[in-house]
Amino acid sequence: MWRQFKGAFTTRPILTNAVVYGTLYVGAEFSQQVLSRKVLSEKKEALDVGALKRYTLYGTFIQGPLLTVWYKWLDAKYIGTGLKIVGKKLLLDQFLLTPQIVWIFFTAMSIMEGKEDIFEECRSKFVPTFQSSCLFWLPAQSVNFMLIPPTFRVVYIGLCSFGWVNILCYIKRQSF
Repeated sequence: MWRQFKGAFTTRPILTNAVVYGTLYVGAEFSQQVLSRKVLSEKKEALDVGALKRYTLYGTFIQGPLLTVWYKWLDAKYIGTGLKIVGKKLLLDQFLLTPQIVWIFFTAMSIMEGKEDIFEECRSKFVPTFQSSCLFWLPAQSVNFMLIPPTFRVVYIGLCSFGWVNILCYIKRQSF
């Protein structure tokens, strides 16, 4: 079973990572909703199934494929685990890709939510989200680029993302 699982990442990396990432994204949103609506709330609210669907779509069709292509390129361009190479990967990942991902996330969610101004939420939440992402992702990516084999890079990021998406869900629910 492990061999088949590992083989899927090699033979069909975009599809496999899309499924894994979609599952992790909806899992994070589900856990966030259970925590905020069922555990911490005095008024026990029903789960927002629409939001679960949006996170599934986003993780599966945008985030998983995007990260698969990004890390394949990054690993081909910058080979190795030395400090200089890892530093370059960290800087590119955090300061080139991450701003784009934050923008895509808020914009895509606004489109799926049918908001009139699809950029409003991004404008108000971009800076605090990016700052939080630096605190979370720079250490996580250091481990990623130094210790995780390239084949499992998106899965590792997906697992970290389970924690990050909970933070992102929290930020998304806040008004700034």
